[in-house]
Amino acid sequence: MSDPIFKKIDVVGTSTNSFSEAAANAIAKAGETVRNISWFEVIEQRGSVMEGMVQQYQTTVRIGFRVE
Repeated sequence: MSDPIFKKIDVVGTSTNSFSEAAANAIAKAGETVRNISWFEVIEQRGSVMEGMVQQYQTTVRIGFRVE
């Protein structure tokens, strides 16, 4: 059996509640079409503000998955 090979993609998740929920949303959505997801890393966190209040949390995650 050969050593596994991985591919990485960047995905931006959003949430009105938190950065961690935004990351989880990104991974869940990617999992609908990407098989063999093995890991992720947070690349960036940012958000949008309207009238002085946080409106949306955005988290960019790099997702690694094993290539078949």
